[in-house]
Amino acid sequence: MLGHQLIRKLSDRFDVMATVRGQADSVSKYDLFSPDRTFFGCDIRERDTLEGIVAETQPNAVINAIGIVKQRLASDDILQSLEVNSVLPHRLAQLCRDINARLIHISTDCIFDGTKGGYRETDTADATDIYGRTKYLGEVTGPNCLTLRTSIIGLELKRNRSLIEWFLRQDGTISGYRKAIFSGVSTAELCRVIALLLLDHPELHGLYHLASKPISKHDLLVLFASHLKRDAKFRPDDSLKVDRSLVGDRFCAQTGYVTPSWDDMLQELAGEVAARSSP
Repeated sequence: MLGHQLIRKLSDRFDVMATVRGQADSVSKYDLFSPDRTFFGCDIRERDTLEGIVAETQPNAVINAIGIVKQRLASDDILQSLEVNSVLPHRLAQLCRDINARLIHISTDCIFDGTKGGYRETDTADATDIYGRTKYLGEVTGPNCLTLRTSIIGLELKRNRSLIEWFLRQDGTISGYRKAIFSGVSTAELCRVIALLLLDHPELHGLYHLASKPISKHDLLVLFASHLKRDAKFRPDDSLKVDRSLVGDRFCAQTGYVTPSWDDMLQELAGEVAARSSP
């Protein structure tokens, strides 16, 4: 969900190279992955593959947007989840360190179990599921590494497992969780933050929370529907209670960053939906 947005949003300011798990024909219809800027058929679990790509490209920075997320069945495969979510970031950190490159690694609010909300960087990671545990193990904080804990919403390129893609497929009355609290950002906004870090804060390293104003999943979808000008009917649902909201004050203090409002982020996302639907 994030990787293709990084290509779209950063290519006008940076020399962007990408890796794709599938072969070229699997993404050819998107007119996004240039053959001379993309490594196709990459199994990033293979050390030789990573070393070869880094040696060939000699990057100044690497952005790790790869992960086995909760919505994928493979997240129940502990070995694969460990390889991708836990081992890969540390392997990338070592390769980046060897060539004096920077690694920006994207982690998740799901390292917390969501019982209290308002989590800070100093709070103990207490998730008990495979996804949360393996993502926590993959957080890297060395001198050349920056880990951003956050959560994102946005459009997907191929699959339809995210909250927004689920919502766009719904007809009739839609259930909205009023006690499921979210404090992430849109994928477009995360791309802007990464550009800010690359251009204006090259020395920032360690672990930081990137967070917006907390909002319930119900209220988020109601607001998004209004920006889509969609006459959707919602049924409030209080059966799920989880609050993984993060506190991003430390990141804002270090960078001067100001999180945009949900109105602004969802208006932009509605524009992306309209653009995708256009012939």
